[in-house]
Amino acid sequence: MQPSVPSLHKGEQVFRRTRYQQGSLTCVKRKNGQVVWLFRWYEPDTHGGTVYRKKVLGSTEELRTESQARHAADALRLTINAEQAPKSVSVGALVEHYRTEELSDENQGKAFSTKQAYEFYLKNWIVPRWGDCSLENVKPVAVESWLKSVPRSRGSKAKIRNIMSALFNHARRYEWTDRNPISLVRQSAKRERVPEVLTEEELQALIPQLSERDRTLVLLDACTGLRVGELLGLKWSDVDFENGLLHVTRSVVDQIVGTCKTEASQKPVPLDSFLAYELRTWRSRCAYNQNDDWVFASPLTKGRQPYWPENLMKRGIRPAAKRAKIMKHISWHTFRRTFSTLLKANGEDIKTVQELLRHANSRITLDIYTQAVTPAKRAAQTKVVEMILPKSKEQKELEETLGKARISLSNPSEPTPSRAASVSA
Repeated sequence: MQPSVPSLHKGEQVFRRTRYQQGSLTCVKRKNGQVVWLFRWYEPDTHGGTVYRKKVLGSTEELRTESQARHAADALRLTINAEQAPKSVSVGALVEHYRTEELSDENQGKAFSTKQAYEFYLKNWIVPRWGDCSLENVKPVAVESWLKSVPRSRGSKAKIRNIMSALFNHARRYEWTDRNPISLVRQSAKRERVPEVLTEEELQALIPQLSERDRTLVLLDACTGLRVGELLGLKWSDVDFENGLLHVTRSVVDQIVGTCKTEASQKPVPLDSFLAYELRTWRSRCAYNQNDDWVFASPLTKGRQPYWPENLMKRGIRPAAKRAKIMKHISWHTFRRTFSTLLKANGEDIKTVQELLRHANSRITLDIYTQAVTPAKRAAQTKVVEMILPKSKEQKELEETLGKARISLSNPSEPTPSRAASVSA
């Protein structure tokens, strides 16, 4: 539908007032048989006339209902009428606009895992309840009351609240509203139960039950605190055997290679000498051991991708825990929490713990990072390794030599006894 454009004549010049473009939404079958939602509109050109435009919003498989298509159309209206203040904006339209601007693949400001989490809460909770509401009709008390009825943990409810707040801040930046009612919504994020961690005795019982691959994974995770995406995102080129460091530069989530969760996450991680030996052993026996290969490459993809973390957990680690008579529910994050707990049990200072876990907070963010790994951080990690893998008498004697010259890791043919041998013996 082509809108009429009022004009005001002044001499030979014509001043046209740009009108808010509503456009039209239709369902169209294309030549290839695909059925799509098509949005048409007119926009003013530089000569005072109008230009016909159209855009495919998505197929009927992507936008299954008319309501979803309308929300996508509303978001597009906000973009094509960027210079005009809309009379009313629905939450559904705001969500679609937020997806385009903040959650698209082109936007590298958020990690893939963060975008994935946002999409889950938007699709399953926020849009179904609030999608058809206009922004001015979203009230703090109503949102707070709704959150109480959501059958999820307090932590999940807090995430829903925070995402809704981010949506309203997005709307404020584009001047579609001057308020953020979510700032007045009260929602606790306090845990309802203490998360599972493993004791050092449980770890010692678990390790002998694991295959060599899973043993290497668990040791590396429990002694470095890497997030699972960072662990599976390691390539052999990231392992600095000579200096005893792991360079964490990427994260793999659902086989999508992306950036790490935070800037702090990209700091080098100290690599204890016995962990380095375990990695050397794994490298000498795995099929994919070149610098550009994944450390934990999957043979099913011929090394092109790392293993799926949940498959490793279901088929290897949890059955091994059951054989070790560990009744706790183990996830990949269990090892990261265990690392943190063991560090605290060792009496490490909070700064060392935060840096080893690479948590981003105001204090660490303000610090200027240097490439050197402090002796305190290296010593703290070694204590955790020793708790999990007790040293034999011979290994204690060997450590004096390792401490002076470290391991000759550049020579794979040179055998080095592993502290782990005493556990599996």
